[in-house]
Amino acid sequence: MSEAIRTPYEMIGGADTLARLVDNFYDLVAKHPDLAPLFPEDFTEVKERQYQFLTQFLGGPTLYTDQHGHPMLRARHMRFPIGVVQAEAWLACMKEAMDQTGLQGELRQQIFDRLRLTAHHMVNQWEQKEEA
Repeated sequence: MSEAIRTPYEMIGGADTLARLVDNFYDLVAKHPDLAPLFPEDFTEVKERQYQFLTQFLGGPTLYTDQHGHPMLRARHMRFPIGVVQAEAWLACMKEAMDQTGLQGELRQQIFDRLRLTAHHMVNQWEQKEEA
């Protein structure tokens, strides 16, 4: 009898670990000058959607799709001005949140690499502002 294949969601510790990751992440986002202006003052709904998405993204229950339909991430983020600076800031916050949550090793790197692709896929502003 073969061992069941475990998902990244299960391997990181499931719902509890993911909830801590999302909380740590948004604590960092709220303080980041390149990200905070893109978010509402109350992070409750944003955190819930991120938790639902990451649960599904990592092979857990399909919470996001069940409640909101197909993620369509790029379309859902198009209304926000996201440049490379914001994508990299998002990734820096996620990296630090992963550190704070205790995610380590090859699995952490694989998850982060997938998130890097996703973050850069959200970029919809390519012009750089000229400095005065």
